[in-house]
Amino acid sequence: MSKPPSERIPTSAELLPIRDEESEPENSFPNGVDVEPFVSHETSGKDDVNTVIDVENIAEQNSGTLSASAVETNGDVERTSEQIINGLVLPSVTKALAINGEQLSSMQLEELVGMIKNAERNILVLNQARVHALEDIHKVLDEKETLQGEINILEMRLAEADARIKVASQGKIHVEFLESQLKMLRNELTGRGELEPYENQKKFSNEEVLSTHDDHSLNKDVDSLRTENLALKNDIQALKSMISNVKNTDERMATLENECSFLGSSVKELESKLLVSQQDSSNISTIKVEHQELWEKVENLQQLFDTATKQADQATLVLQQNQDLRKKVDKLEKSLEEVNVLKVSSDKMQQYNELIQKKIKLLEERLQKSDQEIYSFVQLYQESLEAFQDTLNSLKEESKKRTSDALVDDVPWEFWSRLLLTIDGWVLEKKISNSDAKLLRELVWKKEQCIRDAHIACKEKNEREVISTFLRLASSQTSPGLYIVHIAAEMAPVAKVGGLGDVVTGLGKTLQKKGHLVEIILPKYDCMQYDGIHDLRALDVTVESYFDGKLFQNKIWVGTVEGLPVYFIEPHHPNKFFWRGQYYGEHDDFKRFSFFSRAALEFLLQAGKKPDIIHCHDWQTAFVAPLYWDLYAPKGLNSARICFTCHNFEYQGTASASELASCGLDAQELNRPDRMQDNTARDSVNPVKGAIVFSNIVTTVSPTYAQEVRTAEGGKGLHSTLNSHSRKFMGILNGIDTDAWNPATDNFLEVQYSANDMQGKAENKAAMRRNLGLSSADDQRPLREFEGIANQFQNHEHIRLILKYDESLSHAIYAASDMFIIPSIFEPCGLTQMIAMRYGSVPIARKTGGLNDSVFDVNEETIPHQIRNGFTFTTPDEQGINGAVERAFNFYKNNKESWKQLVQKNMNIDFSWDSSASRYEELYAKSISRARAQASNN
Repeated sequence: MSKPPSERIPTSAELLPIRDEESEPENSFPNGVDVEPFVSHETSGKDDVNTVIDVENIAEQNSGTLSASAVETNGDVERTSEQIINGLVLPSVTKALAINGEQLSSMQLEELVGMIKNAERNILVLNQARVHALEDIHKVLDEKETLQGEINILEMRLAEADARIKVASQGKIHVEFLESQLKMLRNELTGRGELEPYENQKKFSNEEVLSTHDDHSLNKDVDSLRTENLALKNDIQALKSMISNVKNTDERMATLENECSFLGSSVKELESKLLVSQQDSSNISTIKVEHQELWEKVENLQQLFDTATKQADQATLVLQQNQDLRKKVDKLEKSLEEVNVLKVSSDKMQQYNELIQKKIKLLEERLQKSDQEIYSFVQLYQESLEAFQDTLNSLKEESKKRTSDALVDDVPWEFWSRLLLTIDGWVLEKKISNSDAKLLRELVWKKEQCIRDAHIACKEKNEREVISTFLRLASSQTSPGLYIVHIAAEMAPVAKVGGLGDVVTGLGKTLQKKGHLVEIILPKYDCMQYDGIHDLRALDVTVESYFDGKLFQNKIWVGTVEGLPVYFIEPHHPNKFFWRGQYYGEHDDFKRFSFFSRAALEFLLQAGKKPDIIHCHDWQTAFVAPLYWDLYAPKGLNSARICFTCHNFEYQGTASASELASCGLDAQELNRPDRMQDNTARDSVNPVKGAIVFSNIVTTVSPTYAQEVRTAEGGKGLHSTLNSHSRKFMGILNGIDTDAWNPATDNFLEVQYSANDMQGKAENKAAMRRNLGLSSADDQRPLREFEGIANQFQNHEHIRLILKYDESLSHAIYAASDMFIIPSIFEPCGLTQMIAMRYGSVPIARKTGGLNDSVFDVNEETIPHQIRNGFTFTTPDEQGINGAVERAFNFYKNNKESWKQLVQKNMNIDFSWDSSASRYEELYAKSISRARAQASNN
């Protein structure tokens, strides 16, 4: 690093006053500096004639000698300088004076030479100062940017710059003093008349002007430097102020963060209390309803008791009447005895006697019958009392049981999912064994009240006490259902691009309601809708998985989505696979999702999980099938059967065969026609084909689409593979989330409505016309959307083209529409037609894929009348769609009552996931049974 500028500027001691030749300079020339000495003396005489003594040319002639001598030591420099002056300058000056015609005396000449020598030394020192000052100015300008970032060094250099300014100021004073001395010398020489030649005077004046100009330039540079230094000082002060403000701000931020943390903990505590209170309120409401039902039953029993009491009273009354009859009979018998005693033998008396006998017999029969009735009434009364008591006891027991079951059933699925995630976290963190975790999971699957009560009782306990309490609950259990794990790239609503996300959530929720344990494994995208994830937290453990010849750590996050337990895998890979701001469409998607597929299986292995079914979806997780059988089944993860669902065979994820090795699969072994080799390119592998080959169950999203993809046109190159594995391949029609798509509860609608109350649909239609600026002149005209150029319909009275996605608008369109056109070229399943019918909009659809399995033409005689629900066409052209639309319009205009019945029928069709989930249950169970049968045979 070069020396600071203050070390190179000469001090005031280096500038010598002009004295005689005996005066010696205190400092010599700095080493390494080439100088061009000159002396400029200015005088003014009577005739205003300037005389110049020019020694510059003399110095130039001997510049080599002067430069060489200047690199010696200080003593040598002084001696050499005297030699130059005496040996070179003196003869030259003498010669110059002689040329002008006058000869100075020896003493005068020596005095003049001494003065010139001192003047020369001072001028040389000034030249050196000027050169170094200019160099230092450039140095300061070059280092200005660096100095601004280094505050401590800047302060030190500012002090040094101040010293330089002080020295420069002193130099200026000496220059002024030197000028005055030169002026005195000029006046003295002029008075003597010794300096007259005009040419020398002209040169002398030019040199002095040059010297004065240089000094002025030096002063200007010094002033500029002073101004810059002052500005730098101001910048330093401002920076210090900003640093102080930042410190104050940091302290304030720390205070605010502490307050925020305190408020956050308070909010969480209040939320937990609110949740408990809501649960208690829900339980109280349920108990109130049951209490009301029990009270009604008790009132009914009381009525029965009153009826039995009345019947008993009637029986008592009859008994009293019978007793009266018995008394009368006794009297008659006495009378008869009296008659017998009297021995009345007349025919009339005999007839009367016979009549009396008949009456007596009749009375006896009636008495016997009355006794039987009384006995039956008494029996009925006793039985009623016993039944009442039994019913009352059973109601008490049922009430207790219902109260207990209600407390468990009212607990939301999020609670059980969180409990499962907690147990899995303990396993991964090695806090409980796999066997204990299995027993605890089974208790959760059964939704046992004991484990719920234990969880509530342990709220205030530490984790060790909680684990100890849970382990005491563990006992021999049998699993109530299947353990199903979905490994997917999407899940609605947190990571949804298309129908895949809806299927994973809808199918998972329905299987969960049917008593199965369902878990989801997803990548942890940076662009997910995190507000849809409840209780998201990271486990205190990492899972290492293999990729590209190395082991990479994966952070495991857990949370619940729509009541389902979800695991999110966050790879710690330098390529940041899932921190790209989008789900798909990256250049390395093959690597991203093959990494995720292996990490998901590694997580299942290390967590000790034993699922019955691993269900993977589309090409993004199709790698799971070959990875499972080739790598993880041999490691012990061998309890599961693999189910693969392809939602759209248009996307197969093909890539170079060499890329398959990154996830640890043997590319050479799998790049074969009967395994993963793409059917159209031998040097490529096809993940979808691999999943078809290696999975136990293969499905797609509708029966018709399953038939279409087995043809050369629809299979996109995989038709031969699907036909080879047709025994395990089938199509199951998707369902829709009937809770989310329900016009009776849809908060996006202007007015809710149902199949039994259709008035709201007309109001939604009118609201849609107002919101879109459509004409209200003919509100009986059916609405629908058209695809085309938006500007063409900008000012149309009855048509609008909406070129954006709007969730609330989509709900409103379904509710306002009378008909919905789905003119798809191909459609694997389609949810639009199902949602449209759910909202009372009649579909007009082309017969392809899932549309052919869910929309049936109202005029098709071969189809049962009860399932006809729309209008269909076959040819994908203008004639085909126009024909279907025209038929729909005519039906709408000319058959109002039939149209209303059609709409109501469509709204009552069950498009929920129940039926589809049952089909998957059946497939799962058959596959597991076959696997167990094979295992027992082996």
